[in-house]
Amino acid sequence: MRDIVDTSVTAIALSGLRKRFAKGDTTALDDVSLEVRAGEIFGIVGRSGAGKSTLIRTVNLLERPDAGRITVAGQDMLALDDAGLRAARRGIGMVFQHFNLHTRRTVAENIAFPLEVAGLPAAARRARIAEILPLVGLEGKRDAYPAQLSGGQKQRVGIARALASKPAILLCDEATSALDPETTQEILALIRGLRDRLDLTVLLITHEMGVVKAICDRVAVMENGRIIEQGRVFDVFTQPEQPTTRHFVAEVIGHSVPDSTLARLPAARAGDVRRIVQVIFAGPNSTRGVVSEASRYFGLDVNIISGRVDEIAGEPFGVMALGFYGPEAQVESGLNWMRSLGLKVTEIAK
Repeated sequence: MRDIVDTSVTAIALSGLRKRFAKGDTTALDDVSLEVRAGEIFGIVGRSGAGKSTLIRTVNLLERPDAGRITVAGQDMLALDDAGLRAARRGIGMVFQHFNLHTRRTVAENIAFPLEVAGLPAAARRARIAEILPLVGLEGKRDAYPAQLSGGQKQRVGIARALASKPAILLCDEATSALDPETTQEILALIRGLRDRLDLTVLLITHEMGVVKAICDRVAVMENGRIIEQGRVFDVFTQPEQPTTRHFVAEVIGHSVPDSTLARLPAARAGDVRRIVQVIFAGPNSTRGVVSEASRYFGLDVNIISGRVDEIAGEPFGVMALGFYGPEAQVESGLNWMRSLGLKVTEIAK
């Protein structure tokens, strides 16, 4: 992923947002603050009911907060009159989970709809449609109706419609949750490519950490209407602090070893100890042969129980479950040596 983030420019700033729904006596947002930098893809992840959909809908004031401040592209959104809000919304595209297409309109007519509302002349609408169809991979589908399209194609129409007015900001509300895994990856690649090509700022919400891992630069984790953790995607994946975050991360990179596997591992020999640990490999030592080095330097038997190597935001990352066997002092020395290299070592079992 190319480095296009300008840390000196804030595209979206949310400060102290609160939102309560009287029906059901629900607090959807509880003092939420975050900043999205120009040019980045920022993900918001959380379980159903965490408040993430309400949060993203406050950006363009589809939901008005009870308190707080919303600044988009330097504008105080809550201070705008109706005309000012309509103008501001033209700079904020939105992609929905269930496409929200007009079934009796063709692909071209769906894309043209926001341009019609804005009063753009017919010739200008046709020119914009001709520009945007190739961008989203819908060449040849101009005159098709939604019923003739696959789910992925429908979402491409939704993305094209969101980009019709040439916004600088794109909001994605669970844009891939209605799609199969292969199509999800295609749509995520499309969003990432459009970000790069059009210099978009993208704010997306999802309940899948795999989506965050695939395209986001930074992420915020929500729970019960609050942001409980946020940071660079790589940092959040490799050093999750909150239980909810650790659960989400474990679904993607496997932060556990089944009890049945642990039960089959050999016990320590008489006079030795056994330590079963999880080691997260990240940073400059992520590709170093630490298993063989620990075994050789400290006279230990080190068994690889499970492991995988991956990339997160373009940085190498690995997680392994290891069994350390040997004299207690040497085992502890070997584990502490790994920690001294910047690897995260967590004991799973003895």
